[in-house]
Amino acid sequence: MTSGIILGSRPRSSHAFGSLTRGVPRRLPNEFYPTPPEATRALLSVETFEGSIWEPACGEGAIAQELRVAGHAVVATDLIAYGYGQPGIDFLKETRPRARNIVTNPPYGDGLADAFLTKSLAFARETRGTVAMLLNLASLAHRTRTRWWREHPPARLYAVDDIVCWPVHRYGQAPSHFTKHRYFWAVWTPDHQGPSAFWWLSSAEFRTRQSRPSHNLTERNYA
Repeated sequence: MTSGIILGSRPRSSHAFGSLTRGVPRRLPNEFYPTPPEATRALLSVETFEGSIWEPACGEGAIAQELRVAGHAVVATDLIAYGYGQPGIDFLKETRPRARNIVTNPPYGDGLADAFLTKSLAFARETRGTVAMLLNLASLAHRTRTRWWREHPPARLYAVDDIVCWPVHRYGQAPSHFTKHRYFWAVWTPDHQGPSAFWWLSSAEFRTRQSRPSHNLTERNYA
């Protein structure tokens, strides 16, 4: 992790694409690290979203498809054309929200995660919507981020165990250094004030398509 981007663990550099592991770039082109479906299903087991959802870094539709299967109206866009959603849309240059809520796994290089989060929270203030982002767990304990988290506390934080954001269908199994990353969902809601609630989600419970989110209200009352 570099000082240039704290919310993620995918910094770009001039060396990034020259460093190879088993013939695979150490940093993938366009920061393409798709979210495994169980991560989104786990989120939907504890969170509900009222109104439409914008996925502004949709990639091949990993998150957007799970949201749609769950019955949500989804606007899927991306700067890069991956064959899903509407390509050529630079989220950071958008001037109006395309949906009430935002759910995404943002790109991290060159400060993009910070910019995505700032833009998302600004749109959410306008729409009175919810923002949910999948981020690197290390960002919660970085000394340069403490003040920011205190000033912008999410309503809820969910640690998601044992997920790997990696395009296996393109590059095969993820390199060992990448499988060590850990992730969490941060959820900002309108008018939230005070400390963030925290909970643990097990990805194993949502690895099959038959394991759909059940909205376990017992778990959701942990705060």
